[in-house]
Amino acid sequence: MHRRRRTALVLSAAIVAAAPLLTACGSEAHPGAAAVVGGQRITIAQLETRVNEVRTAQRAATTDEAQYEQAVAKTSGLTRNTLHTMVLDRVLDEAAETAGVSVTRKDTQQLRTSLEQQAGGAKELEAAWLTQYGVAPKRLDESLRTEIEAQKLAAAIGADMNTTEGQATFWKAMSEASKKLDVDLNPRYGAWDVKQSSRVDVKTPWLREVTADQTQETA
Repeated sequence: MHRRRRTALVLSAAIVAAAPLLTACGSEAHPGAAAVVGGQRITIAQLETRVNEVRTAQRAATTDEAQYEQAVAKTSGLTRNTLHTMVLDRVLDEAAETAGVSVTRKDTQQLRTSLEQQAGGAKELEAAWLTQYGVAPKRLDESLRTEIEAQKLAAAIGADMNTTEGQATFWKAMSEASKKLDVDLNPRYGAWDVKQSSRVDVKTPWLREVTADQTQETA
């Protein structure tokens, strides 16, 4: 299980790391929104809820405050990475729909059962996904569905994800979906690179990022 490649998220993480720093322009067009994808808002509250789910799961999985702080430090970019995932999931859904791809509940359950067997049980799989991918246990099925959807999309468009050419084909489809959805990120979380279908950091000296963790600390 540890050697499995989560097609969408592993590749997107590599793209984010290599992406250039962009300069943001304009102002926040959608107050209260972390992003707008296809005209639909991902609110800051929704983003913070997802981040808090991970932090709560991390705290439950640790034995003391020092261990929890280590887990938080290892996922210091959780807010931005979570938003990236939330946007990317919607982009993937669009690309999959265009390619005529769908994922059933049975597909997800079969993959979960297989991975649980490899991991040594349900709790072990949940712990591994939390540690490796920052996925809260309650979101595991959603994450597995994304994995399957990415694999099915790659197969439908003839993209061999083990080759550079295949990866380029996959991300071209994702880029086209990004264009269609007209992804718009709140500048405090970065900008959306349509060509690479990934989030990139932006220079926004007039904005101070407020993460879910900071919100909790001041609450």
